[in-house]
Amino acid sequence: MYYLGLDIGSSSIKAALVDMATGKSVGVVQEPETEMGMLAVKNGWAEQHPDDWWKHVCAAISKLETNYNIPKSEIKGIGISYQMHGLVLVDKNGNALRPSIIWCDSRAVEIGNSAFEEIGEEKCNGHLLNSPSNFTASKLKWVKDNEPEIYKLVYKFMLPGDYIAYRLSNEMTTTIPGLSEGIFWDFKNDEIADFLLDHYGIEKSMVPDIVETFGLQCSVSAEGEKESGIAAGTPIYYRAGDQPNNALSLNVFNPGEVAGTGGTSGVFYAVTDSLSVKESSRVNNFAHVNYKKGASPRIGKLLCINGAGIQYRWILNNLDVESYAEMNDLASEIPVGSDGVCMIPFGNGAERMLNNKEVGSRLVNINFNNHGKGHICRAALEGIAFSFVYGMEILKSDGIKINVLRVGNDNLFRSEIFSNTIATLLEQDIEIYNTTGAIGAARAAGLHDSDFEKFGSYIMENDYVKTFKPDKDKSSYVEAYQNWKEELKLIINK
Repeated sequence: MYYLGLDIGSSSIKAALVDMATGKSVGVVQEPETEMGMLAVKNGWAEQHPDDWWKHVCAAISKLETNYNIPKSEIKGIGISYQMHGLVLVDKNGNALRPSIIWCDSRAVEIGNSAFEEIGEEKCNGHLLNSPSNFTASKLKWVKDNEPEIYKLVYKFMLPGDYIAYRLSNEMTTTIPGLSEGIFWDFKNDEIADFLLDHYGIEKSMVPDIVETFGLQCSVSAEGEKESGIAAGTPIYYRAGDQPNNALSLNVFNPGEVAGTGGTSGVFYAVTDSLSVKESSRVNNFAHVNYKKGASPRIGKLLCINGAGIQYRWILNNLDVESYAEMNDLASEIPVGSDGVCMIPFGNGAERMLNNKEVGSRLVNINFNNHGKGHICRAALEGIAFSFVYGMEILKSDGIKINVLRVGNDNLFRSEIFSNTIATLLEQDIEIYNTTGAIGAARAAGLHDSDFEKFGSYIMENDYVKTFKPDKDKSSYVEAYQNWKEELKLIINK
């Protein structure tokens, strides 16, 4: 018997099967095999049609069942992970009224900033733990202001995972963590943020019914079976946004535990029981997957670094090298600190952790007689690693303590230089696990029994790869990091 995990990304849909008895991954597939497109009608806009996600979900399920010869009767539960902050609007018949305004769309920035100012920083921070910013609530307000003919037809708003659960079950539901990521949740009063809805003029009736993050949320309907191939009656037991789900996939649930990702962008996601918002202008705060009303809070502090792996990929494409492996080999021949060569990686737009400044990327201190490709490769890896350390300093200033740091086995953390640099400067082991969001979502379907110990054992027993430990002598790393920070300071204060 198996659990099915669905990961609704903006690049692709992934589906995974795990064995219910052992938690072992049976297989993972992706649809489409090439990257999904985005509609950008104007600069800064990004949209995808929810029906396209559904089409690819159905194709992925079919491929999974065919590739691994799994009859639908043997799938006993479903978990869903999804791209955060997207807005899906449906009418009374459940039809999507317009393409989804997804996470990287920036059209609602000024709406959120104005709300932050008008409602007041103290109230937003104390109740929402964030500025309304460019999140889902502000995107809904944008539709109200700019597309009134669509807004008047809206029956419910949903997040991307809510929509896929709806298409499977014909039930419109959401979760507290989902509402919090859209900035619809009042943490102080543990209820829907009526004051924000009132400020935006949004009807509370548009909020779907709230279900628990873990437990029977809804079940596959007859129509859902017809379209997806999953047997009617199959329970949907879990859904969460991709970053909280990534933390779950790495068994990160408790204060002191931190999850990291090192892909195109970089993320530290730290769990805390504190409602501190000291760094709310640079860090986002959301209800973690194990947040419960009336209990000690479980908050996920999310720090995002836009300019991370995208820089290393840019170098690969422009430095006349064959592969990341070659770049890593070149970098390994250069000592810590890259002989003074320094690279600032922030060339992927504005950086929230730098107070939304767009500082760009910089390569400095090149000597034409002494430096070559290896110095550039090492400086690039170190610069991205330093940005992670800089981000962790921000999290620590907001009360985060690290007892455990776990990361996925993705491109950047595979690099010994990259991981050793972070481990040494943070004086913290980095545990590497070979898992994915879809596998995590599938396993999380089993948490309807609340056996977190068993869930954690699946990850430790099946996914562990290795641990990077801090170097005993950190002096050269500290010197290189201080040099990097001085260069960054010059740019920020320019």
